[in-house]
Amino acid sequence: MSEPIYEVVWPLGKMAYETLPLPRRIAGLEGKTVCELWDWRFRGDEVFPILRALLARRFPGIQFVDYTAFGDTHGPKEREIIAGLPEMLRKLGCDAVISGVGA
Repeated sequence: MSEPIYEVVWPLGKMAYETLPLPRRIAGLEGKTVCELWDWRFRGDEVFPILRALLARRFPGIQFVDYTAFGDTHGPKEREIIAGLPEMLRKLGCDAVISGVGA
């Protein structure tokens, strides 16, 4: 009697997107503009001011564009906001982003 033959399949399926290399990190945040993104869910209104204060002490000249400039990244206008995000980040001169996601 011969051994059974089994077909093997990959359980995760095919990749639906192409992975791109990450851009280089910026050397520091001194004098940079940091933009905040938030899904307006869990305590970002408390956390972002704390982050701003701590980062401002550590990095002279840092500037912030707070989350209210962008809107709810997970609300009824999510697709519109995310689609326009690259242009908005360029327009506001963002060097870095802090993205807060509620629990």
